[in-house]
Parts: sequence; structure tokens; C-alpha cells
Amino acid sequence: MRIAIVNDMRAACEALRRIVEGRTGHEIVWTAVDGVEAVAMVRRERPDLILMDLLMPHLDGVQATRQIMAVAPCAILIVTATVSGNISLVYEAMGHGALDAVDTPVLGPAGEQGAEALVEKISMIAKLVGVSTESRRPARPASNATPPRLLVIGASTGGPKAVSDLLAPLPRDWNAAVVIVQHVDVAFAPGLAKWLSERTGRAVRVAEAGQVPLAGDVLVAGTNDHMVLTGGRVLEYREEPRDVFFRPSVDVFFESVAAHWPQAGVAVLLTGMGKDGARGLLRLKERGWHTIAQDESTSVVWSMPKAAIDINAQCEVLAVGNIPRSVVPRLAN
Repeated sequence: MRIAIVNDMRAACEALRRIVEGRTGHEIVWTAVDGVEAVAMVRRERPDLILMDLLMPHLDGVQATRQIMAVAPCAILIVTATVSGNISLVYEAMGHGALDAVDTPVLGPAGEQGAEALVEKISMIAKLVGVSTESRRPARPASNATPPRLLVIGASTGGPKAVSDLLAPLPRDWNAAVVIVQHVDVAFAPGLAKWLSERTGRAVRVAEAGQVPLAGDVLVAGTNDHMVLTGGRVLEYREEPRDVFFRPSVDVFFESVAAHWPQAGVAVLLTGMGKDGARGLLRLKERGWHTIAQDESTSVVWSMPKAAIDINAQCEVLAVGNIPRSVVPRLAN
């Protein structure tokens, strides 16, 4: 059985993963840190069962259950710190379609306390939905799958608001991936992803090394090293080139995308100080990408977009509010 975990607590996710993989023989297909991310993930890859926490930021387990059952119905088991302490929420979630509830197992010196109850619930639901361990479908490596259309965004000073203004109007159900390089210290990257999620209603995540951008992803560079795309469409973080002042560099990322992404997409260079991104935007344009530079009137600092315009790296110059109208039809499948 293909199982997903929705929980904002790292320890809880680890306990659930150990139990599922170690005691049930089933497969964890994805994890989400809140209901917003869960709804986005289930649209792309519907599991056989979701282990759904109740109390989470942004969108709780009750509303996540309601939304999931409306757009991509699947079996949902509520796994919360205390069923008895949240009984009204448990009943509300079950009213929206959750099948059952169980206390979250706790990692302890003797192992995962409460694991047996969870294993029993999972076994019961597996029989109910008619899925056995033997019938699991092996996941196809993402690098061999048809790649989605790609939107890449570079930004610096004033970028967070510009990025949120760009993301918010985009369709909820489109089959494109979004990867963002914003000049921000590693310590602030998780907070930026969270802030963008709250502002746009999308599941924005920090890009992890080894991750392949998939349809529906919205990923933000998350370290002080440069994020690059490799030949297998895999995101990595690298120290080189060390002499580049901005870290992560928009130029380094855009140039790696130009070299390795198999089909042309859309690239946007937003407000920012300096010239980072101009050379990379030009490289993408030369490879057939549609390139957009933010206009002066809506930029907090117009240096980065202007540097791109000075070398004719842009196909269009647009106010940030008009960029989504240009992006969407070009990335529609």
C-alpha cells in the first residue's frame, strides 16, 4: 500500500516512517508538513492511504481532509497526539470522510510506543481498500518521466513580495513546476517558503539536494551555496563558482537550466540590486525560452532587470502584475 504522511512535527514523521516501513511492509510515497502542502501533493500523486495529523499551521487536518476528499478522494486515517483530547475535531474530520483515528506513536528508548495500534489500523484499512503489500506499484524514477513545463524565477531586493504577486494568480491545477532563486541567507530560506505559502495559498518548499522538479512543485533555493540543475534534471547545491558574490546565484542556476532542462519554458528576472541573472536570462533566451524582465515602475530596485534589458536578454518587459498573464498560456500543456 502506498502511504503518505501529513504532519508538521519532525519526530512524529520519523516515528510514522519507521513503523510503516519497518513493521507493515508498505511504502511511504511522500510527506507534507501541513494541509496546504498535502492538498497540492495529493493532486499530483494520490496515495492509497494518508496518515493525517489534526493540528497543523496554515491548514489543519480537518480542512485538509475536506479538501482532499473533494478533489482526490482516498483513505485517510487521523493520527493525532491525543484522540481523546481532540475528539470534536476527530469527529469533524470523520464527517468529511476520514475513516478512523489513532494516537500518534512516540519515539522512546524502547522503540515506538503506540506502534501496535497504528499497525492494526493500517492493516484494517488495507483490507478495506483492497490493497496488499504485494500489489504495491514501484515508483518510476522521476528522471525517466516526461518532464513538466518549467518556470524559473530570479529575484533579490524586493523579491519576496514580487514573487508572491507573481505566484498568487497562477492556476492551482496546472502541470508546470516553479523553481525560485531569491538572494536570501540560508537561515531565512525556510521562513521565506512559509511566508510565500501563506501569501499565495500554495505549498512552497525549500528545494532539497537530489530533488527532481515535478509538476505542481514550487521550490525555493535554500542554502548559501549555488543551486544548479544537473543532467538528470536533479537539483544540487555546489560551492563553485566561489568567486560569484551573490549566493545562491541566479546566473549560475539559469545557466544550468539552459544546459540541462530538455524543453524551453519561461524565465523571469524580478527586482534586485546588481546584475545577477542577466547573463543567465540571455542564455535561456538563446535556447528558445520566453524571458521576462520586471519593469522599472514596479521594481523596488531595477538594477537586475535593467542589466538584462541592456544586453537584450528579455523577450518582454512587464509590470509584475502582468507577468502571470504572459506566463500561463506559454506553460499550458
